[in-house]
Amino acid sequence: MKLDPFYLIVESAAWIERLVPLGVKLVQLRIKDMGEAGLRREIRAAKAVCERHGCRLIVNDYWRLAIDGGCDFVHLGQEDLAEADVTAIRRAGLKLGLSTHDDNELETALATEPDYVALGPVYPTILKAMKWAPQGLDRIAIWKQRVGAVPLVAIGGLNVERIPGVFAQGADAAAVVTDITLNADPEARTRHWLEATAAWR
Repeated sequence: MKLDPFYLIVESAAWIERLVPLGVKLVQLRIKDMGEAGLRREIRAAKAVCERHGCRLIVNDYWRLAIDGGCDFVHLGQEDLAEADVTAIRRAGLKLGLSTHDDNELETALATEPDYVALGPVYPTILKAMKWAPQGLDRIAIWKQRVGAVPLVAIGGLNVERIPGVFAQGADAAAVVTDITLNADPEARTRHWLEATAAWR
């Protein structure tokens, strides 16, 4: 499976409605702390926008709701993976992406035969508190060697200027959150990312 090299991660359907029409082809909806009814509405709205614009939607964490909502991709962290029913996810036809931060997590992830593996944080990140030190670019090359044909997503502290480095080390996609969502002009920054990743598309 080939991933678009520009992997946008946002916290609401409103962000998806705002940025996906600019040409984004891969987006993760990552929502924390919301009731089930609200989550279902957000997933439904995000899915509708993505279908209109030919964008692949990945739902973070909520695999049951992703199945119920007719989505085709879910992303799980290691804690979520431990509690998830991977058999049910696969039976529903969903693709599966997994987060990894160390060797043990990579082994756990590869045992599930994921559709991609994410490695982070590559650089220091302000998104959330991390117990892992920044991985650095060299770790991307090591991870890519270990995952083989499985697509590798680099995440954590990425910006437009750092994109060439992660791809040079073997990453298949660069994930971004705050470099866009905290930018004074998120639309312009999104266009910049689209231009900067075009060479790897």
